[in-house]
Amino acid sequence: MNTNSFLALSRAFPRGTSPLTCHAWRLWKPALRVQQRRTIRTQSRSLAYAKDLFLGQINKAEVFPYPEIGNEELEEIKQFVAPVEKFFSEEVDSAKIDREATIPAETLSGLKELGLFGIMIPEEYGGLGLSNTMYARLNEIIALDGSIAVTLAAHQAIGLKGILIAGTEAQKKKYLPRLASGEHIAAFCLTEPGSGSDAASIQTRATLSEDGQHYLITGSKIWISNGGFADIMTVFARTEVEVDGVRKDRISAFIVEKSFGGITSGKPEDKLGIRGSYTCEVSFDNVPVPVENVIGEVGGGFKVAMNILNSGRFSMGSSCAGMIKKLIELCVLHRADLRVPLLSDSFLQEKFALMAINAFVMESMAYLTAGMMDRPGLPDCSLEAAMVKVFSSEGGWICCSEALQVLGGLGYTKNYPFERYVRDSRILPIFEGTNEILRMYVALTGMQHAGRVLTGKIKEMKKGNIFLAATMAGKKLRTSLGASVDLGLTGKDGVVHPSLEESAKKLEQNVSLFGSTVESLLYRYGKSIVDEQLVLKRVADVLIHLYAMTAVLSRASRSISIGLRNHDHEVGVRDRRRQPLDKSFYFCSSNSQHVISGNFTETIQPDHPVRLK
Repeated sequence: MNTNSFLALSRAFPRGTSPLTCHAWRLWKPALRVQQRRTIRTQSRSLAYAKDLFLGQINKAEVFPYPEIGNEELEEIKQFVAPVEKFFSEEVDSAKIDREATIPAETLSGLKELGLFGIMIPEEYGGLGLSNTMYARLNEIIALDGSIAVTLAAHQAIGLKGILIAGTEAQKKKYLPRLASGEHIAAFCLTEPGSGSDAASIQTRATLSEDGQHYLITGSKIWISNGGFADIMTVFARTEVEVDGVRKDRISAFIVEKSFGGITSGKPEDKLGIRGSYTCEVSFDNVPVPVENVIGEVGGGFKVAMNILNSGRFSMGSSCAGMIKKLIELCVLHRADLRVPLLSDSFLQEKFALMAINAFVMESMAYLTAGMMDRPGLPDCSLEAAMVKVFSSEGGWICCSEALQVLGGLGYTKNYPFERYVRDSRILPIFEGTNEILRMYVALTGMQHAGRVLTGKIKEMKKGNIFLAATMAGKKLRTSLGASVDLGLTGKDGVVHPSLEESAKKLEQNVSLFGSTVESLLYRYGKSIVDEQLVLKRVADVLIHLYAMTAVLSRASRSISIGLRNHDHEVGVRDRRRQPLDKSFYFCSSNSQHVISGNFTETIQPDHPVRLK
């Protein structure tokens, strides 16, 4: 059963099911064990799809076919999605949460009963032990209330994630059970007043006590979600470590209990959106933290922080897709109330097309990434997750604005939820790493990878590797002559459905052009490429659209190949099916050409008008 079937069938499950408690999940142990076996990382696996694009290559095995889930897992998610949808539909008053700037205690209790505070915590520690794919699906529903979504994400996507991915067995047994049940709430304390997006420049300090039993933490953190009521905090502070006989400052990660004392939470910030989430400053005054509460190695906290943030960003794709689909539903209901046929208004058709296409692409990227993360091994999906976050956060903001525009003046009033969605969605390009920082991260990480490979090839040629020299020269000659590109997506050993061959060829052409562009940039700038922010922004934007093209192509190909019911409706008729790909093709090729020519003043927008058929 593929992910498309999973998405369709899980939504079709009857809504009458009563809410599931954590206790009810104990009855499902056999299926959960299947899930856990599937997600155990038994061996290291170097994921290189995004990085290979910088070399003008497509790693087919990583993205084709589109990820699948088992029938048993599908049956379980069908039984879990329905009560969560029912709860958010009947028990969550988003307008009240926004108006009063707090989540009611009874709503939090309901979330705990559903097990939503322990979605990805393994069953042996009291959680549900769900996969990244199932987590993404649930986030489609949870995202319908921005304040609840942020509260849950701050708790499990980042707050307790350090314990989950880098904690000792003793730490997991001590803290995870109560975090899974929601008895304890977690927070992630990294950002400081003077550091902003530069996590490496934090100044909070942890000093080892004279008896060597505790670290004393002093400093302050800002923009801490759940900071006002969190019981357990993952705190990052500078520690003194010895490196090659020299004492140096390095960041370490700590598990800090509020009960340790010395912790003060400020008043909640009065925010534009996500008003029900508790965001505040948290101060630490000589907080004593046992040495056994260090997460990972002393001095290894920066890596822990990056791994935590990198592992959770992918879910923003499904969250934004769920939000956009809800907005489309509300817009359609409004038009139905007016008894005005949608077909009579081309402007509105374009807005609905924009929202539908964005939701489809976000969903495709999110579940492709989740599927890669769920495979055995230790995949590095940091680039893919960052690209999903950038694309979805910006697309979500645009779609919220377009949905409000459909209602005109009515959408601007608090009588409808559209203005709240606009306010809530504005945070998306800012938190979990600003999109500007993530673009630099994506571009520089890939350029570094390509630079290492290119340097290795140059060294080999200097050693007299004639075959390699001839291969590279031949590739350049074929490119200059405009020869067709064949990266194996079509043909005898192709992985794309024949009806999508034209789109597959466009993807191959763009990937080849992108690889050549990266090589040219490395020759032109060398190490100084790190200072060329406008160049790197274009590189990142092209890569993001290449990944979007890949996800859409893989999903559409799989849907057609297995004859998924309503795949023509889901993907669109032939001409409309190519719209997301045509759009990205134009964007990628235009920006690559501008980068090569050195023209950085003309902006090629990724959201140029879509032709409606």
